[in-house]
Amino acid sequence: MGTGQTVAVFGAYGHTGRFVVAQLRDRGFVPVLSGRDADKLKVLASESGLEARPASVDDPASLDRALAGAAAVINCAGPFATTAAPVIEAALRAGIPYVDVAAEIEANIDTFTHFTDRARAAGAVIVPAMAFYGGLGDLLTTAAMGDWTTADEAHIAYGLSSWHPTAGTRIAGAVSRQRRGGQRVRYTNGRVEYRHDAPPTLEWPFPDPMGPRAVIGEFSMADIVTVPSHLSIPEVRTYMTVEAARDISTPDTPTPAPADELGRSAQTFLVDVVVRLGGSERRAVATGQDIYAVTAPLVVEAVDRILTGRTRTVGVASAGEIFDAPDFLRALSPHISLDLRP
Repeated sequence: MGTGQTVAVFGAYGHTGRFVVAQLRDRGFVPVLSGRDADKLKVLASESGLEARPASVDDPASLDRALAGAAAVINCAGPFATTAAPVIEAALRAGIPYVDVAAEIEANIDTFTHFTDRARAAGAVIVPAMAFYGGLGDLLTTAAMGDWTTADEAHIAYGLSSWHPTAGTRIAGAVSRQRRGGQRVRYTNGRVEYRHDAPPTLEWPFPDPMGPRAVIGEFSMADIVTVPSHLSIPEVRTYMTVEAARDISTPDTPTPAPADELGRSAQTFLVDVVVRLGGSERRAVATGQDIYAVTAPLVVEAVDRILTGRTRTVGVASAGEIFDAPDFLRALSPHISLDLRP
């Protein structure tokens, strides 16, 4: 448990940030609330009784004040194309671990590209995409691999009952589309590839209780960055149920609405991971409720393991590389149901 250690949360008042703050408190940590909007921080501080430290990514001194005395920092503030690098720099100056929940493909590529050598040389820990997208898929893929050191292909299929995006998701998506010039992206032949054509629609054989569903093929998420960062798999494909893809692309889809006492929405998910090598296939399946809410136990479990030395490397590393994937997933049993099918 957190034993009273202080963890700074940048973007604490956002939709996901609030789940993270609550999870940190449940795990015995003391969150320090930070972010760019002082008024929103003041309201959250008043509600929670926690300390607020406003900070801006274009003011390094304010970030240093926000991180002062903290054992780690969790960045929940998108777009991460704007926030990741300044907060990482502040974490490096403070000498503390950095973890974020970035789903933006290009922002995660930037983190690996620009900070890998510096973080390794400093013995620092930086874990990007420690969230539903990027982190969970990577952990499931790593667990499914088992004793395989390589695979021909990995398929990560997202069976979402719906997808009501937060304002932050919409902003991050717009930034990503702008950076790509409207192109779509996929990971094939061992590299990221940008394309102008439409992604395919196909049927994915989700296990029960979902069953076969129509999905958008090559609906690329952060997994195409995290998985190949440490696993030798030249083809990494992600898929999204057609209904959820339609929700996220429709401008007037409402934001998530709380449906239980924890503030979670009624959205359910099933993540189906299949890795293939030659004629063999291995599978891992996770099910749960609310992709934003489940990010909180993912990222807080990561911070707890980093601060207690339960890690396998230093530098910039994805979840599957730095943690014992099967053990990490089992630790999430209060929040997800897991089925590993070697």
